[in-house]
Amino acid sequence: MPGFPAFIRNPLNRIATSSQFTDDIEGYVFDGADGSQVALWTSSTDRVSKEHAHDFDEYVVVIEGSCAVVLEGRRIELVAGQELHIPKGTRQTMAVAAGTRTMHVFGGKRAKRELP
Repeated sequence: MPGFPAFIRNPLNRIATSSQFTDDIEGYVFDGADGSQVALWTSSTDRVSKEHAHDFDEYVVVIEGSCAVVLEGRRIELVAGQELHIPKGTRQTMAVAAGTRTMHVFGGKRAKRELP
């Protein structure tokens, strides 16, 4: 599949630039009834995120492409179909290859939407 379907890319769900830890990515967010969020991101170029940590767990699935996640100094390579659980409070960065699409499930509110 060459990208996320149009219904996922609805502008009302687009993640605000101020909520991104990585430049030059496109993201969309969906909220769970329990306060969790699911975010879907596409990287158009090779990028590395700023180091950060969350106050809730994160679950990452690589849908297409590849990335390297560094968790408190330990590098983990992921390719399409692989998944990773990141416990809350873990310092992390992610290097993504151009064209990579990922799904992130957060145990709390991680992203704000861009206002139309």
